[in-house]
Amino acid sequence: MWKKNFLFRATDATPLTESENELFHDTEPAMDSAGLTLDKFLSVWVQGDGEEDKPVTFTNVYVRTATLDVRKHVGFLQPLQGRSHQIKQMLTPGQKHFLRDWLQTHAPQAWETSEDHFRELFETE
Repeated sequence: MWKKNFLFRATDATPLTESENELFHDTEPAMDSAGLTLDKFLSVWVQGDGEEDKPVTFTNVYVRTATLDVRKHVGFLQPLQGRSHQIKQMLTPGQKHFLRDWLQTHAPQAWETSEDHFRELFETE
């Protein structure tokens, strides 16, 4: 299985260089938000068939919201959402555009062999 994570600040169209795993999985869950400076993030997981570095086709997208205090390394992760209507609402037009361009550029053959419902997730109205 191929998978790739893109971690965006909630309203930014370009992802961070760090992945969700690098920023969130080494953090402690926050017990409450008192004294924290929380930033909102959007974590996008794209999955597909293929090897670790070479997808053959893209199959699924999952998105979750998170808040993190980067200085204190604590935060709140929400459950992954995989339904098309939720994903379309959660992603900004800029994020959809970035993801579509990245997927088309880095694995054009996988993009072309992906089903229509997958490609439609990245359309902007």
